[in-house]
Amino acid sequence: MPVRRAEIALFALGALSSLGLGCGRSPTAGRASALAFTEVSREAGLAEFRHHNGAEGKKWFPEMLGAGAAWLDYDRDGWADLLLVPGGRLPGAPGAPIPALALYRNLGNGHFRDVTAEAGLGAVSAYGMGVFPADYDNDGDPDFLFTTLAGNRLFENEGGHFQEVTERAGLAGGEAWTTAAVFFDADNDGWLDLYVGSYVAWSPEQDIWCTHDGQSKSHCSPEVYSGLPGHFFRNDHHGRFQDQTAPRGFAGAPGKTLGALAFDYDRDGWSDVYVANDTERNLLYHGRGDGTFEEVGVAAGVAFDENGRARAGMGVAAGVVDASGEASLFVGNFSKESIGAFRRQGAGFSHQDEPSRLAMQSLLTLTFGLVLADLDLDGDLDLVAANGHVREEDEGTGEGIRFREPLHVFTNDGGGVFEDQVPRLGGAIATPLLGRGAAYADYDHDGDLDLLITENDGPVHLFRNEAAGRDGAGWLRFHLLGSRSNRDALGSRIEVEAGGRQQVQEVRAGGSYLSSSELTATFGLGNATAAERVKVRFPSGAEVELRNVPAGTEQTLTEPAAEAPKGAQ
Repeated sequence: MPVRRAEIALFALGALSSLGLGCGRSPTAGRASALAFTEVSREAGLAEFRHHNGAEGKKWFPEMLGAGAAWLDYDRDGWADLLLVPGGRLPGAPGAPIPALALYRNLGNGHFRDVTAEAGLGAVSAYGMGVFPADYDNDGDPDFLFTTLAGNRLFENEGGHFQEVTERAGLAGGEAWTTAAVFFDADNDGWLDLYVGSYVAWSPEQDIWCTHDGQSKSHCSPEVYSGLPGHFFRNDHHGRFQDQTAPRGFAGAPGKTLGALAFDYDRDGWSDVYVANDTERNLLYHGRGDGTFEEVGVAAGVAFDENGRARAGMGVAAGVVDASGEASLFVGNFSKESIGAFRRQGAGFSHQDEPSRLAMQSLLTLTFGLVLADLDLDGDLDLVAANGHVREEDEGTGEGIRFREPLHVFTNDGGGVFEDQVPRLGGAIATPLLGRGAAYADYDHDGDLDLLITENDGPVHLFRNEAAGRDGAGWLRFHLLGSRSNRDALGSRIEVEAGGRQQVQEVRAGGSYLSSSELTATFGLGNATAAERVKVRFPSGAEVELRNVPAGTEQTLTEPAAEAPKGAQ
């Protein structure tokens, strides 16, 4: 059943604290729901999509990686649309061009329609990697950055029609292999800045001959290639970005980046940036509070594993997963490395691979996409891992390694200890895949979060979550709009108190593996029929409180405005 929405402008702290907010769906007196998923890719109209990795038998390095996907409401009709990356042909390969992007409009009835051409994206040509939506120009609709084998592509949304503005925006000129990117407000000036990670220096001419058996060519490890550093771009408020990599403290990165996210790990009101690198140390850029950053990954304990070794950092996720109120970080890694888990403790982070029980459960899988979301609506964040190997020949080693691997869907016991539910669930969600990207959205407006998983050289999978529909578990959803802060309100912190438990989520873009989830924050309430208190803190420092918010409602909350919103409104 679709959610009825309520849009509310907040004018002062506590201004709505006495309102019942009964304009959403009726309060849900549910209990925590049993987890269940149904694959609906075909019914939703996504069955014809397929990612192409460009393999022609030459075992070229980029063939292994695959691409991501993004949820975004491109036409502002209130329904989450889907932007997919079909891959492409590698340089010099024969055959007709493969469209670089595929945009599917959510029709609001469980179905999607391909609108790539009519949205202005049908003629885009590139070997694509990731898509990262954000309202960089503060005009109220989502634009997006597209990372590719040959540099960045920026697309501006003009009323549901996209126009490429890469050169005009100052992001052209580089031919580097770009991968993970994250929009965030580095200096809290109300405009979104951009960090873009790059992978390695590769071209057909630079391709290195590697072998698995001493005779035939196989795909190489990234260790044999030189990494390319990432770049930081500051938004100048006039539709352009300026490369400020060195002045802002981002110079010297080792490259080989596959995951990046922004989060305020020390809760000082300034965004920090975490970067996951493949076979190189991971990076943590601490925001100093003046728009500059200091790289503190080693000192903070998040650069290496417990033995001081760099792992194959890929997808990343962050969030509060226990009662400590402190953020935890999760990083996807190679088989026999396990998912990395770190919890904020003291001045840095402590290793939680073993205490979280993720170490043994993920030891043999190779994890790309990672997302944290309350899938069972019981009031804590669960963890989803999209898995799949990169070399088919590794399956025959006798070590339990598989080429195609099932997802992990780890439910949280409330204390940051996780248990994989996929063996119990069975069915389509337990089918082995070449999993790559992972992203969530409530695409059908029933209150729970549905999962999208991409495959390398394969189809896309949409798993509809049955949590809300099966047991009526309580939930709340909040979509924030900035006025003094950036329009997407990235960097905002939401606290919800319900049923004797406090939950915390931060509104952020990026994360996972080359993929983007929706920006609306979903809170499971379990048995609670209302949230006693909701507190929102925007990046500007503006705060609002709501009281007695009934379960089963979705609210659009606008930041208290001391001045007119920035950009064209």
